[in-house]
Amino acid sequence: MPQSLVKNYVHLTFSTKNRVDLIDENVQEELFNYLGGICKKLECHPLIVGGYKNHVHILCILSRKIALMKLIEELKSHSSKWVKNKWPGYDDFYWQNGYGGFSVNPEQTDVVKNYIANQKAHHQKKTFRQEFKAFLLKYNVEFDERYLWD
Repeated sequence: MPQSLVKNYVHLTFSTKNRVDLIDENVQEELFNYLGGICKKLECHPLIVGGYKNHVHILCILSRKIALMKLIEELKSHSSKWVKNKWPGYDDFYWQNGYGGFSVNPEQTDVVKNYIANQKAHHQKKTFRQEFKAFLLKYNVEFDERYLWD
């Protein structure tokens, strides 16, 4: 086959270091837009970027030209530097090591977009820890809870 044809929808999620509530109204909208811009630059078309207080969710189409790990590295490194430089008082803005990356059925992208768009309401009932652990269980990801959060 002379072409490489790929369409992989991925749901990414990662938190601030120690899950500190640093994604407030001052930075939230611009941060989400900035993360989406990084995705676009890397040809990973973002469908939605959202989150709440201490974590983000990104639904994008992973480019055939980049590894998932490289996308995450670019997202985290560039956005944390950008936040620190743009806003005084955010010198301690860091992302937690690690991330979650989950494949999404193309027929379920609207469900995931809705889920990401409603993070504020969702997190009135469930913490990020609970949410992330639920994803791991749903996707049958093996993990050691001793190393999950630190």
